[in-house]
Amino acid sequence: MNTVESRLKTKGAFDARLHMQPTRTHRTSAFRSKKDERRYWFLLTLFIGLGLLAALGLLLYNNPVPVDSPSFIPVVQRRLEAIVAMFIAALCHSFSTVAFQSVTNNRIITPSLLGYEALYSFIQTSTLFFFGASTLASFSGTGAFFLQVTLMVTLSLILYGWLLSGKYGNLHLMLLVGIIIGAGLNSVSGFMRRLLAPSEFDLLQSRLIGSVNNADAEYFPIVIPMVIITVLLLFLFSRKLNILSLGRDVATTFGLRYQAGIIYTLVLVAVLMAISTSLIGPLTFFGFLVALLSYQATPTYDHKYIFPMAFAIGFSILTTAYFLLYHVFNAQTVVAVVIELFGGLIFLTVILRKRSL
Repeated sequence: MNTVESRLKTKGAFDARLHMQPTRTHRTSAFRSKKDERRYWFLLTLFIGLGLLAALGLLLYNNPVPVDSPSFIPVVQRRLEAIVAMFIAALCHSFSTVAFQSVTNNRIITPSLLGYEALYSFIQTSTLFFFGASTLASFSGTGAFFLQVTLMVTLSLILYGWLLSGKYGNLHLMLLVGIIIGAGLNSVSGFMRRLLAPSEFDLLQSRLIGSVNNADAEYFPIVIPMVIITVLLLFLFSRKLNILSLGRDVATTFGLRYQAGIIYTLVLVAVLMAISTSLIGPLTFFGFLVALLSYQATPTYDHKYIFPMAFAIGFSILTTAYFLLYHVFNAQTVVAVVIELFGGLIFLTVILRKRSL
């Protein structure tokens, strides 16, 4: 009897000590291993450093004005405006393309399918065709910028409200209608461009090719807060975006309103694409190139990590491309063409490898 009582006391003391020990907390990570996490932070730091180094080179390298000259600051300021435009373009295209591909569950298509760039081209071409070169040259300033942004966002809202709401809302139908509208606007714009005089066509062509030289610093005090707020909203929405990217059934199981989440994301994407296209011009394959590289460099599906990597890659691509083509190859007018060429070739390669959209 004494033996039984002693065993019970011993077991009770052991259980008490066991419950008094602090429990271990298991931290869930978005990465599969510590190696993947270290690789992510290394690549993110590398791309950020490369982008900052190239930006510094654009500011100071090969400056024709001496440092002690009064004209040195204006030259640096003009170059700084171009770097700010690259910053805005990288931010807009990286966040919008990654978010758009996530909600459509397709890593090949881009927001350009919804007709933003086609509408921009139509606005510029019709202005020149109907009102002349003087009107197109004066079609600038805050009013013209907001007019283009408003038209693009309005077109997107009409598509979303019409094709994503209601009982038969369909995301793929919306994409198909967007492609058709974009193709129609491009056809009309192409017809009008064929009727222009050569001098008018040259004036128009300079606006239809995306370039940071098209950006006007007058817009920056308005554009930068708009872009930062929109990007911040997308980043804060990243956790729900992780679930939305898994499809309607999974999102509904987790208690998310799938349709509302899709529309919310696409509206933010529309704002970013409209701002970038109106400020700089069309960059069709730049977002696709950035998103593809960010998926390869980020070994996780968590958008909280994909978004910063995509921005770092986009900014480093723009600044490095402009630095090399401006100061090494002396090809100042073909930067966007080269970026689009590489993006288009990679796009075709991915399609041929996947054999499907």
